[in-house]
Amino acid sequence: MTGEIFAATGQLLGTVVAVQANFYRVQMDQEAGEQRSRGVEEKLDLNALLPHCPTAPSPPLLLCTRRTRLKKIGQQVMVGDRVVVEEPDWAGGRGAIAEVLPRQSELDRPAIANVNQILLVFAVADPPLEPYQLSRFLIKAESTGLDVLLCLNKSDLISQQEQQQVSDRLLGWGYQPIFISVKDGINTEQAAKYLSNKITVIAGPSGVGKSSLINTLIDSLELRVGEVSGKLARGRHTTRHIELFELPSGGLLADTPGFNQPDMDCIPEELIHYFPEARKRLAVASCRFSDCLHRDEPECVVRGDWERYEHYLEFLDAAIAHQTQLHQQADPESTMKLKSKSKGKGQSQYEPKLESKKYRRISRKTQLQDLQELYRDEE
Repeated sequence: MTGEIFAATGQLLGTVVAVQANFYRVQMDQEAGEQRSRGVEEKLDLNALLPHCPTAPSPPLLLCTRRTRLKKIGQQVMVGDRVVVEEPDWAGGRGAIAEVLPRQSELDRPAIANVNQILLVFAVADPPLEPYQLSRFLIKAESTGLDVLLCLNKSDLISQQEQQQVSDRLLGWGYQPIFISVKDGINTEQAAKYLSNKITVIAGPSGVGKSSLINTLIDSLELRVGEVSGKLARGRHTTRHIELFELPSGGLLADTPGFNQPDMDCIPEELIHYFPEARKRLAVASCRFSDCLHRDEPECVVRGDWERYEHYLEFLDAAIAHQTQLHQQADPESTMKLKSKSKGKGQSQYEPKLESKKYRRISRKTQLQDLQELYRDEE
């Protein structure tokens, strides 16, 4: 509705598809492309100075700066933002962002706005599917409040019976996966239908075929593709920055830098609601205590025999540790510090921290200043 109001006033609207240093690549709307064409035609009619001026594709891409006013008020411009562009230079491909329209949604990691859904891509083999890692990504995706779509790539490497076993297991988690094979072109068109006319963030561990899938969905792209490390059975990171790509069927797809272990930075009391199988239990019954963490509390309706309950307990410990760390950072007089273990699944523990400066060596500059003060006092 907001976009229609701005369009009715004759202002130029577009979507930020990439951020490069202090510049923003803006994909202009179709109306902007029509206005650009009219402007070129008027120039030709009035001046007849550009008899062979080529017209750019419609809608055009503009490399824009941010107005100083936006910088002064602290208005950040993110990938996915709907923006108002002023003073377009169609020939030079430049413009200036004058206003950022209200966001429908906002993610911080990755930093992107107005996303409709998250597409999680995992491989069923090479690298092998790890339930704990998949569960961690699913929880992080659920915490955004967006729709979650799960695609399992490299399905050509397992049998139909194995596919059914994986599907039944994930149905117990509350997800209906789409089995695809980018290599053999299996079900990639089916996956593309879910992306039409939406802004989708694609995520997942490295080496599962995210870049290959994007190259398949968008023929004009040639994203860099990495191979799986034979020693670690993990993928190599290939994506370096966030960028929105236009899909042939409409909609935008954002490739995000790969990461192996998403942070558990959610509120401990909210964590249980990111498990669909736990939400089912809470929909029909309530725990005795409103602040129940579903560990040892009496009359808890969530605690029980469901597969990912052990995952929940581990994620809960990580969420509590993260919240405690935030409190410790806010308290400068704290005598404890959080230290991550080198091994394990992102586990951490608290250790006493040394008093600041007490065990530090005095610098030579400070020693020299103290000597100079001493000489002055003696004189």
